[in-house]
Amino acid sequence: MTTGALARLVRDAAGRRAEEAADRCELCRAVLDGEHRHLLDTARQELLCACRACALLFADRAAGGGAYRLVPRRRVRLPAVATRALGVPVGLAFFVTGREEGQGQEKVTAHYPGPAGAVRWEAGPVAWREAVAGVPRLATLEHDVEALLVNTARGLRHHWIVPVDDCFRVVALVRREWRGLSGGDRVWPAVERFFGGLTERDP
Repeated sequence: MTTGALARLVRDAAGRRAEEAADRCELCRAVLDGEHRHLLDTARQELLCACRACALLFADRAAGGGAYRLVPRRRVRLPAVATRALGVPVGLAFFVTGREEGQGQEKVTAHYPGPAGAVRWEAGPVAWREAVAGVPRLATLEHDVEALLVNTARGLRHHWIVPVDDCFRVVALVRREWRGLSGGDRVWPAVERFFGGLTERDP
């Protein structure tokens, strides 16, 4: 049995390794305990893991000059949204609203996940207004940090308002499960399981 100073050294080394392997807040470096929130780095359009203290700090949109936005938790199941006019070439896509820099006009960026990540294009403003007219709740999307997530592949009819971190998970899932030129036999069952696990959730 290892005792005394050597035992303490072994325990300390093991503790350091565990701490280094643990998920950390990407702002303050605190160790994250279980489920945690995300912040959107608005300049790089990347998600950052955040501890509870940092998440609370950036709950105010004005905090940090808007450089970081707290991703909300809300999920809302929607009736069918007419997305064909938005230029979606496939059944799986998500749409994020924002503001044109320096112009104040709303823009809508569409994304569809693929084996190399998410392909992006700008959806037409007229088509988006028509989609909102058909499903008025889309007007409540919080710019940059919420999305309309749609899956109509293989005859499915999933339409959701979700936090953007759900969309990042879909992109990662498609990249991980895609095989060959057409995706193989793993990716679409995995996508269906993802949507089957979605539940409505308050902000």
